[in-house]
Amino acid sequence: MKIGLLSDSHDRIPAVRALVQRMIDEGVAVIIHAGDYCSPFTLRALADLQVPLLGVFGRNDGDPEGLRGAAQANIGAELYESPHSFELGGQQILVVHDINDVHERSLTAHQVVVHGFTHVAEMKTRGETLIVNPGEACGWGFGEPTGAILDLSTKAVEFIKLTGPEWKF
Repeated sequence: MKIGLLSDSHDRIPAVRALVQRMIDEGVAVIIHAGDYCSPFTLRALADLQVPLLGVFGRNDGDPEGLRGAAQANIGAELYESPHSFELGGQQILVVHDINDVHERSLTAHQVVVHGFTHVAEMKTRGETLIVNPGEACGWGFGEPTGAILDLSTKAVEFIKLTGPEWKF
């Protein structure tokens, strides 16, 4: 099962839509978002893409009820307080905005941890736990929007970067 990974959208709708469309084209079954959507309209923009979304709130999500309502009404998604743990494809997954908010034991109790906050795309392991930060979907901080696709069966991660002059800052 392939899953799309996003974080730190910060209201940049064209980049979020382009990343999610690339993920859909690659056959992802679900998107996991590690927070900082920012405004409810960011989620409404994903309504026509029709891919399930699971996510947590980040530090810049100032209207959690508005975000939760937009997620449920427009894409049937559920958003949770960070951190949130769930099972998907036979794997225990933890999604958290800031990985520093989670104790080490919580990290290693999961097969996969998805986080954001730093805006830096990276992948590492701690023991048997795969830890992935898909980077910044917005591209505001480092100039190019990023996301990732995770194959749960192999734990292979493919980072996606939107390049070209329309995405540069």
